[in-house]
Amino acid sequence: MNEVEVLGVPTIQRRARELAARLGNADYVLPSEPKHDGSPHLEVTDAYYLVVTERGYELDRRRTTDVDELLYWAMEGLTSSLSWNYELAHRRDGEDSRRQGFAKQIELLATLSGEWAERRRREQADTLSQHPYHDG
Repeated sequence: MNEVEVLGVPTIQRRARELAARLGNADYVLPSEPKHDGSPHLEVTDAYYLVVTERGYELDRRRTTDVDELLYWAMEGLTSSLSWNYELAHRRDGEDSRRQGFAKQIELLATLSGEWAERRRREQADTLSQHPYHDG
């Protein structure tokens, strides 16, 4: 029996809610139906899917058979939103906003998984290699 058969939507939603609660977001819900507002929803068929729709259009569809990968995607999105809210509230004149936003996201992900934090750090480094910080 593969993992998709073992873990249904309610179990995955519970796991995502537990992770989000560790970030102080006890109200977090990973819906199983599209809201069409740019937020992700979960689909479980032959694999796990994280799907983003807006105004009736599918913008992104990611597929995996690894529930940890799916949860990483969901928490990466949540921590991104939280980190940019933090940066906005603590903005420093003349500083590239990504400095605080990226650091805060790593800090948040590290509370969930050191592996996830390191993975995101590498992804951010890739972004910065193409688009370095620009302070001033």
